[in-house]
Amino acid sequence: MTTTTAYPHVQLMINNEWRAAKGGAVIPVHNPATGDVIGSVAHATITDLDDALAATAKGFEIWKNTPANKRAETMRAAAALLRERTPAIAELMTLEQGKPLAEAKAELGMSAEIIDWFAEEGRRVYGRIVPPRMANVQQMVLKEPVGPVAAFTPWNFPVNQIVRKLSAALATGCSMIVKAPEETPASPAELIKVFMDAGVPAGVIGLVYGDPAEISSYLIAHPVIRKITFTGSTPVGKQLAALAGKHMKRATMELGGHAPVIVAADANVAHAIKIAAAFKFRNAGQVCISPTRFLVDESVREEFVAGFLAYAQKLTVGSGLEAANAMGPLANPRRVTAMQQLTEDAVKRGATVAAGGERIGTAGNFFAPTLILDAPLDSDVFNTEPFGPMAVLRSVKTLDEAIAEANRLPFGLSAYAFTSSIKTAHQLSSQMQTGMLWINQPAMPWPELPFGGVKDSGYGSEGGPEALESYLNVKTVAMTSV
Repeated sequence: MTTTTAYPHVQLMINNEWRAAKGGAVIPVHNPATGDVIGSVAHATITDLDDALAATAKGFEIWKNTPANKRAETMRAAAALLRERTPAIAELMTLEQGKPLAEAKAELGMSAEIIDWFAEEGRRVYGRIVPPRMANVQQMVLKEPVGPVAAFTPWNFPVNQIVRKLSAALATGCSMIVKAPEETPASPAELIKVFMDAGVPAGVIGLVYGDPAEISSYLIAHPVIRKITFTGSTPVGKQLAALAGKHMKRATMELGGHAPVIVAADANVAHAIKIAAAFKFRNAGQVCISPTRFLVDESVREEFVAGFLAYAQKLTVGSGLEAANAMGPLANPRRVTAMQQLTEDAVKRGATVAAGGERIGTAGNFFAPTLILDAPLDSDVFNTEPFGPMAVLRSVKTLDEAIAEANRLPFGLSAYAFTSSIKTAHQLSSQMQTGMLWINQPAMPWPELPFGGVKDSGYGSEGGPEALESYLNVKTVAMTSV
């Protein structure tokens, strides 16, 4: 397929103005399907960040005093524009990130739905009147926006991950500076343009790119910023959370996972294969909630492995712009190297590569859909999130054994299970240490549901009414007559 959308040279957006970085520095952007440079993105300086901070402080004063119904109206207009512009933005996303065009369009569709949902939920941020103990006293609880927010977002879902943060912030009256990913800058820029065109006032949203460590350390420490929100790896998240704590900044952390998949003896195996295999290879496995550690009851192992292999081996891999391809490239060469290293370590420790396990071709970042059998529990692949098209499978004798292994790691973002027993489902629900558990279905993180993890997978929510709370301060007001 030939794209109809030219890839841009992406600029910073500060105070509703698109501009180059001070000094003119840029970072090249590559097409992961070919390795070719397709564009560039501006590299912000500290001066640029100061300008963005000044703008977001002014924008906050405007937006917090904008009535909730007006904020909702503006957000709904942005959602409508996003739907209208989806074909062009999806092409940019596929060019820079690699996912199949159908997946890019689906991401944008869900993003528009998230904006719409938060627009309406923001109208239901209520305080309350507390009954007084004396007749001449009134007691109120008010909820107010926390202030300007700094958001740090990843490249795997370049629009959706911004939308989850930005929608909650805008709905509650906060302004936000988005530090979007340098590897996938164009689709986030188009998202921000949607909000600008919908009428969000100058300064309410800023967009910067550059050196992640420099930007995060500067923004988090700056007194203008009152909250941070980060999606990314656990090691980086811990660093940013520590920095936020040092400066008494509120933080929401959506960090890494290593999602277990329990296939019980009484599972509908054909259904489990259909759901789990399809979701495993979505976005080439570059999904924080991707099913990864398959713990399959030994009584159904043979059937499950055969079905999973059949699914993996029939997947067509290639450019995401070609409709025939079900899986695109990995987003960058680092992920290819990681897949190779995980495979080599597993094999060295006695595992069997049942499918894939190798790079495809020499151009682009393509890696074959991979299934590794019987890797020992001390292998890297059983302890490190692959973040790629790789599943690792072990047999278990009992449900208790499966739950114990599922809970062994310090991660607890998402988990999956397949069973025909309500009793088993209840046991899984109460005993699995995870922020999200999907039983007999793929992950369906609708905007009305909480989205977040426990343990080293972070804290806070980026979905449901719970997501709004971290953007709000609670104020007690008590008054009496004198």
